Amino acid sequence: MSSSSRSPKLTQQPNRATKRGTLAAAAALLASALMSDVHASQASAAGTAPAHVRKYVEPVRLAGQGKLTWFGFHVYDAQLYASQGFDPRNWANQPFVLELTYARKLEGKAIADASRDEMQRMNLGSAADQARWLEAMQRIFPNVDKGRRIAGVNVPGKGARFYVDGVFAGSVDEPAFAQAFFAIWLDERTRAPKLRESLLLASGGAV
Repeated sequence: MSSSSRSPKLTQQPNRATKRGTLAAAAALLASALMSDVHASQASAAGTAPAHVRKYVEPVRLAGQGKLTWFGFHVYDAQLYASQGFDPRNWANQPFVLELTYARKLEGKAIADASRDEMQRMNLGSAADQARWLEAMQRIFPNVDKGRRIAGVNVPGKGARFYVDGVFAGSVDEPAFAQAFFAIWLDERTRAPKLRESLLLASGGAV
């Protein structure tokens, strides 16, 4: 009578290097998927950018977005549209559109007054400049309700143009005004640094 023995199956345990390689590959795939989602989101935003945005920025992308809250109250959502090569460190010399979608009711005069106050705080423009700019903003900015949009266009070397719900509302043809006005959001001295980061950091580079 003969007997036979079965050879045990050998199971190779992955070593640490193999495990690290697998984890690294998984992380790379996840990062790639996330970046694809970001690019798809930006491409979708560019494809649906309003006509008044595409008029000044082409090809356009959604450079960044965020919201402003003040003492717990949601004031508005902000979107910054710019070209693919937009440099956040040199924003004043490049075309872009900053659009605010208001979340609450505000008077146009209050919006203009608050904008002037921020220019004064940052010491942008002379007293005569600020007085002239305030008059222009009071003329252009309407009263807003929830959902109303005001877009400001930076036109380098010319000034700023404004659209209300996609309709041209007026312009201030002074480059110094445009730089002072958009500094309210994009200058490092802004009162809303988190919003500034949300608008600019997606553009790449340091801010």
